[in-house]
Amino acid sequence: MVTGKDVRLSRIMKNGRMLCIPMDHSLTVGPIEGLEDPERTIIQVAKGGATSFLVQKGIIKSLRKPVPIGMIIQLSASTTLGMAPNRKILISSVEESIRLGVDAISLHVNIGGKEEPEMLQQLGMVADACDEYQIPFIAMMYPRGENIKDPSDPVVVAHVARIGAEAGADIVKTVYTGTPESFHEVVRKCPVPVVLAGGAKVESDLELLKMTSDVMKAGAIGVTYGRNVFQHKNPGLIVRALKRVVIDKATPEEAMEVFKSDVPS
Repeated sequence: MVTGKDVRLSRIMKNGRMLCIPMDHSLTVGPIEGLEDPERTIIQVAKGGATSFLVQKGIIKSLRKPVPIGMIIQLSASTTLGMAPNRKILISSVEESIRLGVDAISLHVNIGGKEEPEMLQQLGMVADACDEYQIPFIAMMYPRGENIKDPSDPVVVAHVARIGAEAGADIVKTVYTGTPESFHEVVRKCPVPVVLAGGAKVESDLELLKMTSDVMKAGAIGVTYGRNVFQHKNPGLIVRALKRVVIDKATPEEAMEVFKSDVPS
């Protein structure tokens, strides 16, 4: 039997794989490069072959027309202007997300700091509500806080990812551990599918494609890249190359061939 979650998951993925472009950064850090006109960037990545995009509710409301890829809402936020940037609090609800027509819901949870208990409570409550309304739930699980000495420590990342699964997420998004072997252990020990968080900007397109290939080989079902896409000189083209790796299972070198084309951004 096909469930509501199955239907909506099919809208944010292709062939069971996800290439999501998060663009929720401006609430946190302001209208940074690449997100001055979010609708334009959303259209670019959609044309490039992204399976979904992720934004805050206000950007969804500002769209002039529906975008033909999966739409994911970010339910929590904080700002760099505040006194507690790691403290993510709810700024919307599952019910409001449904009214906006989203295909999935995302929640940011930082593990390892004094704000952790509040975020854990939000994690469990949102998971329950998503189950009730049959909305796929993506938990963004980051090792971040006073007790985290190394945020890429495979043991720590595996624990953090497992927390998301244990609390009821359908998909867990977490950080890279540095090698495909160590990331495979994170994936293996997480009972729900895992996608990679993008992190800092990389040095080259080939480096990004190689990291993507490594995490897919490690068992991830996809990647979620923000700055490495929307701050790229040609967002549509880098998404096209990433699609070759994530969806089409091409090698990084094969995916680099797209840059020889004259496809517009």
